[in-house]
Formats: sequence, structure tokens, C-alpha cells
Amino acid sequence: MKDKTVAAVLAGAMALGTAVSAGPSDETAVLTVIGRMMSSFAAGDVSGILATYRPGAVVVGSPGAPVTGEAALTEMFAGFVAAGFPFVPGGHEVVVSGDIALHLMDWEGQGPDGAMFRALSVAVLTRDANGEWRMVIDHPFGDGLLQKP
Repeated sequence: MKDKTVAAVLAGAMALGTAVSAGPSDETAVLTVIGRMMSSFAAGDVSGILATYRPGAVVVGSPGAPVTGEAALTEMFAGFVAAGFPFVPGGHEVVVSGDIALHLMDWEGQGPDGAMFRALSVAVLTRDANGEWRMVIDHPFGDGLLQKP
């Protein structure tokens, strides 16, 4: 399943040639970072996952529980990898303004209770002086406010 997930992410990233704002090279670069993160996740490569984030990045690993710091992020992602957390990515949208990008992606996953769910991932990336994009905020449950009664 992991190979199919990675293939779906990469296919979706390549199909997104007409996203919003900036030039196609910025959009492609952002989607490449997302693809690297997801490929690393599928391969169980926690170091590869962390390489797609800036130092000081914040990741909401579960709704309402933001995590920051290299040690805490390493522990969180290692736990996800060990649990074999299954998810399937959906469509992507990228909006770029200068050196800041917003990445949106719908995805489906299976909770610890076995129940399937859908969510909206919201990530903010920044570009450094060398032109490298990396995530600074990653909220895989970005539609949480819409899910509350």
C-alpha cells in the first residue's frame, strides 16, 4: 500500500501544472518537497521526513496537539512509522507569494480504532536564500474546525 500511496502523491504532484499564483517552477518545487516527505514516510525514513522541515517547525500530529523541536518531531514521526499509519493522499493545491507557499491536500486515513476518516492537510513552506523550500507549519488536520459540532 505504501508504494501505491507514494505513486499517487507523485502522480498528483505532476498533474498539478496549473496551480494558483507564482510560476510553475515554484509550485513544482513545493510539490517536490511534499513528495519527498511522503516518500520518506512510506519508506520509514524519519531523517528524510525531518529534512523537509525547517528547524523550529511546528507539526500538529494529532488534532489540538502541536509538536515542535527536533527530538519531539523525531519521536512523533518514528511512532507514526512504527504504527504503520496508513493514509492515501488526494488532490493538491499550491499558492505561492514570494518566499512563502501554502500547500493544501485532502487525504484519507485509518484511525487507531480502524475507522476511516478524511482530513485536509494545510502546510506553510518558506524558501531560503538558496532557493530551498521547506515546511514551517504542517497541520494534517487543518479542517478540524469544520468537524466540530
